[in-house]
Amino acid sequence: MPLTVAQLSESALLERVIPRLRSGPASRDTVILGPGDDAAILAAPDGRVVVSIDTQVQDLDFRLRWPNGYRTTGFDVGWKAAAQNLSDINAMGARATSLVVSLTLPGITEVEWVEDLADGLSAAIRELGAEGCAVAGGDLGTGTEISVTAAVTGSLEGRAPILRSGARPGDFVVLAGTVGWAAAGLALLESDHQQQTLPAELAVVVERQCRPRPPLQAGPMAALAGVSAMLDISDGLVKDAQRLALASSVHIDLDQAALKRLAEPLRPAAELLRTDPMDWVLGGGEDHGLLATVNPTVMPVTGFTTVGSVEAGPAEVTVGSQSPANLGWDHFAD
Repeated sequence: MPLTVAQLSESALLERVIPRLRSGPASRDTVILGPGDDAAILAAPDGRVVVSIDTQVQDLDFRLRWPNGYRTTGFDVGWKAAAQNLSDINAMGARATSLVVSLTLPGITEVEWVEDLADGLSAAIRELGAEGCAVAGGDLGTGTEISVTAAVTGSLEGRAPILRSGARPGDFVVLAGTVGWAAAGLALLESDHQQQTLPAELAVVVERQCRPRPPLQAGPMAALAGVSAMLDISDGLVKDAQRLALASSVHIDLDQAALKRLAEPLRPAAELLRTDPMDWVLGGGEDHGLLATVNPTVMPVTGFTTVGSVEAGPAEVTVGSQSPANLGWDHFAD
């Protein structure tokens, strides 16, 4: 029988997990004291600290076993916990410096699953390009379902933060990363098309839901280039564009031709599920790309593609001057 967390003490479980979270040399300038004491000690050479936090809850944010047969690994959940928090720091034009994690685990959780979660956290930090970030500490507790909360800090490295409120009429709307892939992956996970029978091109789409790949180099590069506003796309392109429009008191019109190009790689999944891939592009969240606005004189911005324009007018979003039907994800309404 697999070893479960109920069969270990908290100290014994930590002894298995902490070595998997050891950081590389790039993070030693910011984490002065890591796991092992009551609190971590971090350096703040910039004099400012950027902070964000996010939570994943079993059966709300992920399922241990999906209808299509996919089994969520600890690695998946660890990776996603890192990715979604690193993306928020990225959206401010900052670089991540540390991450702390709180785990709530039922006693029946297999120890190997928790070890895999630690491996997923470390792998995401390393492979997504956040090598200056270290897991500085956390907390363990018991509960009725798995819950993973991660908080991340970042440094602006002397730059001004990029806010949602800086867009101006005449700016281009630009995108880094992908939109719609994670939503398409979620639809496949919730379908009856069994995971083991999916072709490779669709298995990759599922992976983008379970292990998103935010473009972490794009945020600081956009800040250096001089973008006027930026945010992480976590709840859907239209909904997050609406947030930017409201914060900046501008009208955003998304280019229909550009969106069709973004939808085209998702067509095989859409044909299998008999749906319109544009719904995923407009309303799908969790890709954790970046949406930014930039004055035309600054273009091109490395890693970004133009998807729309900023205009004077009501603080709303249109697609080809028409109101979109898909408004994105709402955590409480949906």
